[in-house]
Amino acid sequence: MKILPLAGAAVAAIIAISVVLSVISGNYSEKNEVRVAFFANISHAVPIVGVENEYYGDHLGDTKIQTKIVDSGPEAIEALFVNSVDLAYVGPAPFVNGYVKSGGNGIKIISGAANNGASFVIQKDSTISGPSDLAGKKIAAPFIGNTQDVSLRNYLEQNGLKPAEKGGNVIVYNIANPEIYTIFAKGEIDAAWVPEPTATMLVEQLGGKRLFSEQDLWPNKRFPSVLLVGRADYIEKHPDVVRKFLLGHEQSIQWINQNPDKTEVIYIDFYKDHTGKILPTNIVHNSFSQISFTSDIDSEAITLFAERAYSLGYLGRHEYNLDDIYAKTLEATPWQS
Repeated sequence: MKILPLAGAAVAAIIAISVVLSVISGNYSEKNEVRVAFFANISHAVPIVGVENEYYGDHLGDTKIQTKIVDSGPEAIEALFVNSVDLAYVGPAPFVNGYVKSGGNGIKIISGAANNGASFVIQKDSTISGPSDLAGKKIAAPFIGNTQDVSLRNYLEQNGLKPAEKGGNVIVYNIANPEIYTIFAKGEIDAAWVPEPTATMLVEQLGGKRLFSEQDLWPNKRFPSVLLVGRADYIEKHPDVVRKFLLGHEQSIQWINQNPDKTEVIYIDFYKDHTGKILPTNIVHNSFSQISFTSDIDSEAITLFAERAYSLGYLGRHEYNLDDIYAKTLEATPWQS
């Protein structure tokens, strides 16, 4: 099955998600299909393998699957809200942002997909050894409101630092991963907080140094990096389709964990088809070593992401709650720690 790209949007508009919520009025596609968004990142190997090995199709039967590749979590959440996709693989930070902005009614978590897979990488000749060295530095992370952005800004906040736009002296660039690679190569930034395979590419192709992997900052050395989520109205109206999709999702996770070498080959082929570029096998292998694939959900970590996003001002000024973030109409309930 061919995986189609989705044109990039001005995804800094995650702050404006509430503006587009009004379009959700039960306008379901009459086509017998389920539309799914995900990234081209290695941490999104579950949908990539699920599509390429036709696991979703095997379970969905006559229901067709239409895939769209997005550049960021905020873009995927916006696509859910404007009813251009039904399900999406996203990080916890964009999900929490969208959930709160929708008043807890717009989107739900269906399952986990991946843990870990992000790192803080510095230039090869950098003298940065810790947070005390970040004052005056230029640091890049993907789009505003995405999971790495929240993690970076929280790290700065926890260490008494502020980005320049908030009166501090750390310059934060929010740009797409390919652009981060380019400006890192040119020496225009001092460091980057990025997912795989970008983190490993910065290290192995550009000589960068992995100062730390993000999981080293988390309890139990793990954090959720990818979740399977869906529009609440779609899940409610089509629980049978979501259950079947979830079977393909689980099968994909199981196959990845049982066939790591074959998974890497599938990703290399996918990446070449999507970008026209060939990733060296060592980069793909080392990137996969940073990630674990599981349907388990660490609910405490999601709560912590919400607290961090709220502290950064991404969730507005009012109180919020995460009492109803999980899909309840499905027979298979994801494990929550």
